[in-house]
Amino acid sequence: MMTQERPDPDISREIDENLRKVYENVLKEEVPDRFKELLNQLRAEKVPPSDVSQGGQ
Repeated sequence: MMTQERPDPDISREIDENLRKVYENVLKEEVPDRFKELLNQLRAEKVPPSDVSQGGQ
C-alpha cells in the first residue's frame, strides 16, 4: 500500500499562484473572430420567443 505524502506548502502555494495567473490571462483574452461569427450565426437562426410560446405556428 502506498502512503500519500503531504505536498510542500511552498510548492502548493506556487502552483496556486501560477494557476490563478493563467486563469486571469485567459479571462482577459478576446473572443476569437471565428467564435463571434459562429455566435452571430446561431443568434440569427434562433426562433423568436413569440413563435415558441405559440407552438411555433
